[in-house]
Amino acid sequence: MGARAPDAAPAPPWFSSRVSDAPATALTTRRLLRSVVPALVVGIVSALTLLALSELAGWVQHLVWDRLPEAWGVTTTRTWWTVLVLTLTGVLVGATVRWAPGHAGVDPATTELVSAPLPLRALPGLALALVLGLAGGVSLGPENPIIALNVALAAWFLCRPRFGVPVTGAVGLAMAGTIGAMFATPVAAALVLTESFAERGDRSAPLFDRLFAPLGAAGAGAVTMTAFGAPTFAISLPDYPGPALGDVLSTAVIGTVAALVTLLAVLAFTPVHTLFHRFRSPVLALGVGGLVLGLLGVVGGPLTLFKGLEEMKELADEADTLAWYAILLMAVVKLVALVVAAGAGFRGGRIFPAVFVGVALGLSASGLVPAVPPAVAVSAGVLGAVLVVARDGWLALFMAAVTVGDVHLLPVLCVAVLPLWLVVRSMPPLRVTVPDGRPEFGALAPVPTPTGPAGPAER
Repeated sequence: MGARAPDAAPAPPWFSSRVSDAPATALTTRRLLRSVVPALVVGIVSALTLLALSELAGWVQHLVWDRLPEAWGVTTTRTWWTVLVLTLTGVLVGATVRWAPGHAGVDPATTELVSAPLPLRALPGLALALVLGLAGGVSLGPENPIIALNVALAAWFLCRPRFGVPVTGAVGLAMAGTIGAMFATPVAAALVLTESFAERGDRSAPLFDRLFAPLGAAGAGAVTMTAFGAPTFAISLPDYPGPALGDVLSTAVIGTVAALVTLLAVLAFTPVHTLFHRFRSPVLALGVGGLVLGLLGVVGGPLTLFKGLEEMKELADEADTLAWYAILLMAVVKLVALVVAAGAGFRGGRIFPAVFVGVALGLSASGLVPAVPPAVAVSAGVLGAVLVVARDGWLALFMAAVTVGDVHLLPVLCVAVLPLWLVVRSMPPLRVTVPDGRPEFGALAPVPTPTGPAGPAER
């Protein structure tokens, strides 16, 4: 999940797990206090970036999907309008990838949630591609591009000789600030960073010393987002009656089924990515990808479009009026749309649509077996789908809990995740490994983590 710093990189006390043995660089209260202001600034800026691009995408979405059809007398947007808009969105994003400076950054299909800072020249194109995709109905979330934008801005500013912040430190602050803003709580950022530190296996400094500034950034991002009316992931479900022994078994079974269904997307991801990249031209590849997404939107309906946050709430509200197999169809369509969108080269993240898939699978399971409480089924579906997509147990638990919005489910989820992890840990990641020598159309190649404290190689 997190960006990995090479051993040669000087490490800041608030992000890297490596701390110098020299007394001059030992962690002190003064050094921690000095990290507070940069952390708060990065957190606030990260939230404002997310807010600005989300608002712009929302305005364009309203224009394209509401005002224009009304002005032109289009009676429904569920058929040819959906195909037209998504195809045009693909062409516009493809043109951005092809001709914008920096080619709209790195192909997200080849990277993890957090990667090394991009050159500044790639940021306008990346922002444009993100806004077009979010507004046009592409089945991807904002997380990867937003984090990439904020990481690049933080590294550009903090990694100057005047401030002396290593690249890994800027990456950690920007990642924490963005995740805190995106979920309106610093908890998710703390969980992601804790797992990242655990993977490094270094215990030369107390964990909370290393979390000190990232938590400040995540808290500042969350508070800023909340002040402007942060969206919530919680959906409307019948009240959970309380933990029961059978709920653990139900959660494990439904979560495993959700993971295995999501595994189909993982297995199809690399072939789909390879197929689209045979077009060589991003305009053609993304145009065809948009056309396919439009056709999928017609099959699955409007709830299978966009990133899925508002759509999963609508689905939960309408679940009682839908057959379980109709909801299952939406889950399958959304999963296929996720693979097509990411494989074709649209800029976006995969966690938001994975949550929608988990919600839909859970609601379908609850409809098929009414004895299973909807809260149990939905949290299990989200747990399984996100665990496969994100490969992060803490993040999957967090998303499952906040989607249902009931802390009484946490004991059930914490027990059920154990057998589920045994299933998921042997699955391949939802990421494409590009063979050496294969050209990538337009997009920058995956950027290696810089090895020095001066910041990105290209400003």
